[in-house]
Amino acid sequence: MKLIRQGKVKDVYAPEEGTYLLFRFSNRISVFDKIIPTEIPQKGETLCRTAAFWFKRAEKMGFKTHFLECPTPSTMKVKRVEVIRDYSKITPKSRSFLIPLEFIARYYVAGSLHDRMKRGKIDPKSIGFNGVPEYGERLPEPFIEVTTKLEEYDRPISKKEALEMSSLTPQEYDEIVEIILKVDEEIERRARAGGLIHVDGKKEFGMDEERSPMLLDTFGTADEDRFWDAKLYEEGQFVELSKEFVRKYYRESGYYERLREARERGEEEPEIPPLPEDMVGEVRRLYIELYERLTGERF
Repeated sequence: MKLIRQGKVKDVYAPEEGTYLLFRFSNRISVFDKIIPTEIPQKGETLCRTAAFWFKRAEKMGFKTHFLECPTPSTMKVKRVEVIRDYSKITPKSRSFLIPLEFIARYYVAGSLHDRMKRGKIDPKSIGFNGVPEYGERLPEPFIEVTTKLEEYDRPISKKEALEMSSLTPQEYDEIVEIILKVDEEIERRARAGGLIHVDGKKEFGMDEERSPMLLDTFGTADEDRFWDAKLYEEGQFVELSKEFVRKYYRESGYYERLREARERGEEEPEIPPLPEDMVGEVRRLYIELYERLTGERF
């Protein structure tokens, strides 16, 4: 097996012959497109097992995915698709390719959505509010955003730009959104059973050999999605049970603000510091707890 790509979290291997790839889920952790110089024990295994759980659920719902099997608890075999980095080479006839977009579905006011409304980057009226809502409010309707996938930094784009970039038809785009909303209904159902609230999440897609959408990468995990403890939410507390717990640490430390300002000014970005030793165990427990509460299985 040849290592063909080392991502922020996953290492991707390809056999000399074959139509599949092998994902190896590492214990690396990243936030804000930065790899933290601290590893989280067993994180990779929790992600792999959680992702496999959701792929199987999605397939039972009748949706296509690239999932094949998990040879080990921290590796996943998936169907291979072409990654076309030159958008001009993606056409309405392209097959078996990665759609160069990330789809984010939001159900509550949280994270960057709240930040952008406070800074005037998003008009609250566009998502059903007369003014900037309180953090944690449920959105009147699901809010779907699209960002780039293959650029140095993910950037939000309009539906028009997304269609041009990916060569999706409006009907194909709408089909993908429908899949997202239906899969998220199942994620929310399972989350509620585990005493959780599904706040938001990211999904990636490809087109298969028949040019039908199929779910790619991973979703419904502590890395891609945000979850809150449901009981504490009713008491007015937003207890993060996802990687957002780590993002929150770097926001409160002031690092995120320094990074955001450097990016906006085009300056050299500050290096991200390691996590304190006492947080490593907390983050490990968080990933294991989320796996158990979502799947109903012991780790």
